Amino acid sequence: MIGKWPQRLLSRLHSRLRIDIYRVSKEEGATEASTMSGHTLPCCKIGPSILCADLSCLADECRKMIHSGADYLHLDVMDGHFVPNLTFGHPVVKCLRPKMPDIYFDMHMMVQNPEKWVESMADAGANQYTFHVEACEDIPALCRKIQESGMRVGVGLKPGTPVETILPYSDLFDVVLIMTVEPGFGGQSFMEDMMSKVQYLRTNFPYLDIEVDGGVGPNNIDVVAEAGANMIVSGTAITGASDPSQVIALLRNSVENAIQKSQLER
Repeated sequence: MIGKWPQRLLSRLHSRLRIDIYRVSKEEGATEASTMSGHTLPCCKIGPSILCADLSCLADECRKMIHSGADYLHLDVMDGHFVPNLTFGHPVVKCLRPKMPDIYFDMHMMVQNPEKWVESMADAGANQYTFHVEACEDIPALCRKIQESGMRVGVGLKPGTPVETILPYSDLFDVVLIMTVEPGFGGQSFMEDMMSKVQYLRTNFPYLDIEVDGGVGPNNIDVVAEAGANMIVSGTAITGASDPSQVIALLRNSVENAIQKSQLER
């Protein structure tokens, strides 16, 4: 067990850096994260929701999203218990990883007992493990388990969950995911009132990665960006577009403009 620690620590560091390194190499000259007092200011990252793609050719769809300019892939795992739908698990992730070894996998774990799948997802090659606070009984223990497995720690909040719920554990997270629809249900409209959570987090945690997921697209990206989100999950708005690269570019432009504006106002 002791011999595994150096590798786990290296894997942890690699997971934390990979998404930013990929952005720097992919888009030279773009506005990237700046370093201040040992902290890293958040930069724009666009992650298509792969569940909205054609799952019959998943690897090809994933490659298409990356080639269209995506920074990472958002993979929804649903267990039929925490949410009513059922999707895929770690075997699918493990099959995808060899086909795209350098792509950042953001696992959105909409599952009961999220601690059960940490090791399996780490072994499959996941980079970020985002669990829902509503499904977790021991948040510090789960965060430690995720960290020790070499993945970044994400915590998700359903629309009805107050942001204050996670404040006692704020130093344990790398990413906070604000849901702007009820997880597990399709055909919902974007909940703009969830932006108050994003605004609160950005004001109080300026170096935090804040992710927004649910009905996000060109029609509402300005609201999301101005609230302070920097990690944007978008489903059919990207995967269903005739030219996904145009949609990704539009989303990125809005977020990067908002980040630049906020930095000028500091």
